[in-house]
Amino acid sequence: MTKATFTRRGLLRTGAATGAGLAMPTIFTGASWAQGQGFTNAPTGDTVTLGFNVPQTGPYADEGADELRAFELAVEHLNGEGDGGMLQTFSEKNLDGTGIMGKRVAFVTGDTQTKSDAARASARSMIEKDGAIMISGGSSSGVAVAVQGLCQEAGVIFMSGLTHSNDTTGKDKKANGFRHFFNAYQSGAAMGPVLESLYGTDRRAYHLTADYTWGWTTQESMQAVTEDLGWETVNNVLTPLAATDFSSYIAPVLNSGADVLFLNHYGGNMVNSLTNAVQFGLKEAQANGKQFEIVVPLYSELMARGAGRNIAGIPGSQNWDWKLENELGSRYVGTNAFTQSFGTKYGFPPSQAAHTCYVQTLLYADAVQRAGSFNPCAVAEALEDFEFDGMGNGPTLYRGADHQCFKDVVVTRGKENPENEFDLVEIIEATPTEQVTYEPDHPMFAGGALGECNPGA
Repeated sequence: MTKATFTRRGLLRTGAATGAGLAMPTIFTGASWAQGQGFTNAPTGDTVTLGFNVPQTGPYADEGADELRAFELAVEHLNGEGDGGMLQTFSEKNLDGTGIMGKRVAFVTGDTQTKSDAARASARSMIEKDGAIMISGGSSSGVAVAVQGLCQEAGVIFMSGLTHSNDTTGKDKKANGFRHFFNAYQSGAAMGPVLESLYGTDRRAYHLTADYTWGWTTQESMQAVTEDLGWETVNNVLTPLAATDFSSYIAPVLNSGADVLFLNHYGGNMVNSLTNAVQFGLKEAQANGKQFEIVVPLYSELMARGAGRNIAGIPGSQNWDWKLENELGSRYVGTNAFTQSFGTKYGFPPSQAAHTCYVQTLLYADAVQRAGSFNPCAVAEALEDFEFDGMGNGPTLYRGADHQCFKDVVVTRGKENPENEFDLVEIIEATPTEQVTYEPDHPMFAGGALGECNPGA
């Protein structure tokens, strides 16, 4: 198998592969939807506008920058520019580089600031002033939930970017919203057996948790799975999303009786809290006659670069990793194609945030093509219970009951001796889809209903 190798100058070489079609038939056709009423921002000219709403400032700005790179790349490929990326490996063959339904794709951007109010205002401007017919992006689940609700009200499709809270496709799910990224429950289901193998069944856990929907549901998921192993939860301390120095939160941990620290933090917060934990000597500490351990339930290669050597040995989970196809084989076809395109354009490999945003853009475009309409309800119908492959995660289902994608989950660990700054994470396993699948009425996802699709005006 051909290796994909990165140096500071970018991608040197990668292998090629193809995927097999797994699409389910679309029930409604564009002709049937066209007989209905109009819909929000129905394109009338020779272009169609998409809105990409990402954190360009705030604690998740690094993730947002990578998302924007991926969105730009996806638009290039949809318009027939560049090497086509995952259009070549996608199991569906409806996208041919002529835009979406023959219309050239344009886009506008906004800054969520990692704040729900700012994100809603930005999305509203893109819909009302710029004519965006679909909104995507975001690296905060609080933002995703807020913008998803706005898109439901406005009558446009929301193809969420990086959002990991159970609530996005749980109690806050909406008929106009779709999530490709995995969730906190799935992280727990994948990591539980790995944590048992690494650290046993007799452990005492202390949680530091970002004080918003993602942190809450991540902590809940990790506590549930570790207590099922026999671990005891010593404490759970909430931390502000705006925090930059976590020293005051780290200091009490060693005297708490815990021997594992869960950092339920993401982006710059995770980099800072992990740095503080290492500065306080937690990685070298002993507690209860055991080596003290740190777990970060969700992180990426991008965050690993921010954490540097501190990430070594730290387990976590990811939605995707740029090494998947090389290390685990052709089941993850599409990974190398996307990594090649992204690396050629930007000089370094993509993050999981970049990957999910790129994929969501292509999935939206393909759904429009299959539906034969930009009507959001036709697009929603095309996405519901859609099975596909060739997008880097293996065979994937967009479940109609909650608009959550189901696919393999990657469990990782920081490398002890990385070869370069782009290869700081090793893949422990790709947990199969069956192990991370749950019923739509699972208690962690209860309390909400999709409702009806809203086509808007």
